[in-house]
Amino acid sequence: MENAILDFINYLRVHKNSSENTAVSYERDLKKLKAFLEESRNVRAWEKVSPTDLNAYMLSMERDHYAASSISRSVASIRAFFQYLVKQGRAASNPADDLKPPKAEKKMPEILSVEQVTRLLAQPDRKTNKGIRDSAMLELLYATGIRVSELIGLKVGDVNLKLEYITCSDRNRERVIPFGSAARKVLVKYLDGPRDELISGEDEGFLFPNCQGRPMSRQGFWKILKTYARDAGIRDEITPHTIRHSFAVHMIENGADLRAVQEMMGHSDISTTQMYLNMNISRMRDIYERAHPRH
Repeated sequence: MENAILDFINYLRVHKNSSENTAVSYERDLKKLKAFLEESRNVRAWEKVSPTDLNAYMLSMERDHYAASSISRSVASIRAFFQYLVKQGRAASNPADDLKPPKAEKKMPEILSVEQVTRLLAQPDRKTNKGIRDSAMLELLYATGIRVSELIGLKVGDVNLKLEYITCSDRNRERVIPFGSAARKVLVKYLDGPRDELISGEDEGFLFPNCQGRPMSRQGFWKILKTYARDAGIRDEITPHTIRHSFAVHMIENGADLRAVQEMMGHSDISTTQMYLNMNISRMRDIYERAHPRH
């Protein structure tokens, strides 16, 4: 059994050009399976392995509290290995044909409270060019719920200050997203001088350049957000997507139509947006249970 594993790992490296990480992970997964089969099922040849044996191994991993991601990777390793054995004539059939990974548990995204968002948005120093730019970025992100890639990809021409909306391109389709007076106020201030002073060299038209006058990167904005979150006393780890999630939940909390939120966020499927409605119901239930005197 050991030789078959080593042959398969060599096949991955030589013929499949698999990465070293993949080869090492597959070898580790298969050696764990081998040990289980020998010790718990008394199976000592790969051609003797049955679907029942493999399902028993999956159950043992679950009992040992392996993460769903680890079990899923093991399933991928086992299926690839038995496909190889069948192809090489070392096994007559593939007992892993119907082996399926566990369903990944969907974690509810982290969101900020309105009070936390308010503290976060108050952090940039609006007396400096950088602070005005940062304030405009944060206000616009929270006002529209756009993705960070969309935020840093905005051009000056994508902003309509008069009618208070941005035009955002998403996978070959455009959507128009409104923003409010708070975002408009800081955008007007930003575009009235600070942006031009941040530009060095040729102006590529991006709305938010970095401090070297070049287009802002995702990592650059993430560092900015992390700094202001720390200054605002927000201990939880947040990302730009946290602001996007917070926008959606706060909109729904205040009565926004689910279809409208779907359109603003650029979701192709309403079921994706439905998650935020479920989160809102869950939050209301928690508040009720904590606050109602006759709960």
